[in-house]
Amino acid sequence: MENNAKIYIAGHRGLVGSAIWENLKRRGYTNLIGRRHSELDLMDSVAVARFFDEEQPEYVFLAAAHVGGIMANNTYRADFIYRNLQIQNNVIGESFRHNVKKLLFLGSTCIYPKEAPQPMSEEALLTGPLEYTNEPYAIAKIAGLKMCESFNIQYGTNYIAVMPTNLYGPNDNFDLEKSHVLPAMIRKIHLAKCLMEGDMEAIRDDLRRRPLEGVGSAKSSATDEQIIALLEKYGVTRGRVALWGSGKPLREFLWSEEMADACVYVMERVDFSDLAAGKEEVRNCHINIGTGKEISIRHLASLIKETIGFSGEIVFDRSKPDGTMRKLTDPTKLNDLGWKHQIEIEEGVRRMYAWYSEKQ
Repeated sequence: MENNAKIYIAGHRGLVGSAIWENLKRRGYTNLIGRRHSELDLMDSVAVARFFDEEQPEYVFLAAAHVGGIMANNTYRADFIYRNLQIQNNVIGESFRHNVKKLLFLGSTCIYPKEAPQPMSEEALLTGPLEYTNEPYAIAKIAGLKMCESFNIQYGTNYIAVMPTNLYGPNDNFDLEKSHVLPAMIRKIHLAKCLMEGDMEAIRDDLRRRPLEGVGSAKSSATDEQIIALLEKYGVTRGRVALWGSGKPLREFLWSEEMADACVYVMERVDFSDLAAGKEEVRNCHINIGTGKEISIRHLASLIKETIGFSGEIVFDRSKPDGTMRKLTDPTKLNDLGWKHQIEIEEGVRRMYAWYSEKQ
């Protein structure tokens, strides 16, 4: 990519897209395009076509997606498959119609079977049933991966799919109903610490910045008692935090800014032809982006507790689902292409809480 090439980052305000945007800027790219949801609804095919007609991007990072944690995925199943399919179809379709030189599609390692051999290599795709709680989202991401692969095979396009592991970092989602596990734990444990210290003003400030069920918004006039009752609903009480599941599942986490660096690295240096070379049947050309290291949810909770300085108790609600017990990626293909992560989970959690605290 030339430094003045017109590059569209779909989802540039989210966790993934914002990290890619900043990485591109640091590398000297000067012609970046982004649109907020209020400016461009990626589910609106007419609006997306008009955008591509007007802007004519040369390169596309498809980082926009409808995402959430285990509770959101399991509850809003139709939303997760329908919205993600719509977004992907519109952006990939218009990229093809407008002769985009290269596209990077970001999926998720939830595409792999629930019982996939660990660590999961790219070859594990479609070898067994998916995890039930996020099956609709996973199917949408598999469809996006296969759409890129199929356009490449039939039309000679250069669309690459990457599958990042669990991400965390600046601009993450801390909504207690819809966020992923790590940011949700950080917020819950932070709020529990404030409760232990009797610091209701800090809790109100947190809710003003990130309203919960409308509490904290400009129109809210909730009393301290109502706020405490609401937090209890989400497992946050004075001196105690309740988390979903047994705490036994193992998870891999990658700092979002490192994920962005890997994505730009791939966009600059790797072509689909490199990934398909020598294959009799062209499939599984996607690339895992991960660390190849894992930590239990229980250990992660303890690490966050220590980082925040919470002296209370953390308990696990075994009546709630664990999700997949183990989901570790094999990043060998990416490592062989010349990229490897640097930030380990301990440093990442410190950075994450520092970022969260600064935004309070």
